[in-house]
Amino acid sequence: MQKPLAFRMRPRTIEEVVGQQHLVGDGKIIARMVKAKQLTSMILYGPPGIGKTSIASAIAGSTKYAFRTLNAVTNNKKDMEIVAAEAKMSGKVILLLDEVHRLDKAKQDFLLPYLENGMIVLIGATTSNPYHAINPAIRSRCQIFELKPLTPDEVKEALLIALKDDERGLGKIKVDISEDALHHFAQGSGGDVRSSLNALELAVMSTDQDEDGVIHIDVQTAEECLQKKSIAADKDGDAHYDVVSAFQKSIRGSDVNAALHYLGRLIEAGDLPSISRRLIVIAYEDIGLANPQAGARTLAAIETAERIGFPEARIPLANAVIELCLSPKSNSAILAIDAALSDIQKGITGDVPDHLKDAHYQGAKELGRGIGYLYPHDYDNGWVQQQYLPDKIRSKRYYEPKKTGKFEQAFASVYEKLTRNK
Repeated sequence: MQKPLAFRMRPRTIEEVVGQQHLVGDGKIIARMVKAKQLTSMILYGPPGIGKTSIASAIAGSTKYAFRTLNAVTNNKKDMEIVAAEAKMSGKVILLLDEVHRLDKAKQDFLLPYLENGMIVLIGATTSNPYHAINPAIRSRCQIFELKPLTPDEVKEALLIALKDDERGLGKIKVDISEDALHHFAQGSGGDVRSSLNALELAVMSTDQDEDGVIHIDVQTAEECLQKKSIAADKDGDAHYDVVSAFQKSIRGSDVNAALHYLGRLIEAGDLPSISRRLIVIAYEDIGLANPQAGARTLAAIETAERIGFPEARIPLANAVIELCLSPKSNSAILAIDAALSDIQKGITGDVPDHLKDAHYQGAKELGRGIGYLYPHDYDNGWVQQQYLPDKIRSKRYYEPKKTGKFEQAFASVYEKLTRNK
């Protein structure tokens, strides 16, 4: 039985990897490790289908080391013992361990000595944040690399390679694919190249040839095979970003009906990642301190949507959109941090005041206090007037409160009191 297109098209060398150029591009860290043949164990984390297994197999292909794949959940300790025995015979084995965050203590204890002596180069793959989900004993022995979803252009590149490759891909089949269909495969997968390749293969294999032996793939076929609707978009994908832009601007402008319309278009396209990212940005950029709880409630709605999936996900998303639309708006926080960053980028900084410096370097022991530092908890109301900014910018004001909501009005009152005498 033939293996899926995405499996067949896995890169054989680092040079064949599509995307993740911040790791495998010329002169980047993984490319340098492979070139120098100085491999260390690593953990690759990121969403499904963006190249974790592909990079592992490419590393193995580039270095010619034996390559084995196991799953931390479904494979047992005996399977790992077989890999270890092979490592003893060959000197080194690259082990791709999927779902590495699920590694139990017995398997972990078995692997650790082999990681220490370098006989097994572990490449752990996980969709979970390794800083939270992976046991410190494993994490401390691995380099941690974050993979990013592929851009539509990168997914399109992978699709075109598969269409032309007559050894592993679809190159021996006459395929006429429309630009709209190709764009939908690239855009609709949300950066998941495995999903897009397998949908392309399904489209080709399930479509009849015409009288000349050509298979024609249009956008309707692409939608059916990817199981996502196509947002009405031009071939460059600008319309998708126009919808996302209109979505944010409608919420910023407090137009509930327009915001729900654009939300509906994104839901119909199945584009939960774009909706989620944009709503969190809006909650903090546009609503901000005018309704500080909106950020936490928006995140809760998104996590609920991700857990239950479509079609029910539309309900918590709609709740979040309506609240954000009808909340008071304030962009004071983003203006404040951008003003601070602007000064820093221009070199407008200055030395940290002596009384704020690390007490350990000053010989002061008590409560970690620097010499001359006034400890606010020793004073009424937990506050005392003293200088915190460097001399060079001691009178700077980056935060300028807005009074569009009761929360920031309260913040503004405290802020004015604290800065009145500066």
